[in-house]
Amino acid sequence: LQKVKNDLEMVLSTVQSKNKQLEEDLKREQQWYEEQKQMLETLNKIEEEANTQVEHPSTKRELNELKNKVLKLKTYKEELLRALGGFLDEYFPLPEIGKNIKKKIKSSCFVNFLNPILLVFQMLINTLIATPHEPYITINESFWPPYIELLLRHGMALRHPEDPNRMRLQAFHK
Repeated sequence: LQKVKNDLEMVLSTVQSKNKQLEEDLKREQQWYEEQKQMLETLNKIEEEANTQVEHPSTKRELNELKNKVLKLKTYKEELLRALGGFLDEYFPLPEIGKNIKKKIKSSCFVNFLNPILLVFQMLINTLIATPHEPYITINESFWPPYIELLLRHGMALRHPEDPNRMRLQAFHK
């Protein structure tokens, strides 16, 4: 039993380090995406300023160069979004729903990944604040099971000791 325990502790530490590494990768990707977004906004402002000025033959050439740069940035941004979507699809797959809805969800994959988890957090926090003596929410089929499992495995939420269909927010404040 001691050997099994030691093996399981090693597996746990390996999984935790892998999760931490994936979270760091995701943060770096998000930061890089924000930088690219700011760069694109700056280029769009420059383009607008160039359009408002009186155009001379030299500014038309510069404007064409800027348009080419903006086009390249937009294609690069799309490639990055596809790569980020692939990462999210691999590590956080979407729930199986209708094809039309799934296509809409994939268009803004990262935002839609966070929304359900944030919604669950919001429900957990509201319940904890509104009824601190009974902070449990009932888990029904509207919650996607991998999201619930993610919250439970990472210690952010706890199941009810008697009813597995109920969970509450981990009491971090105690």
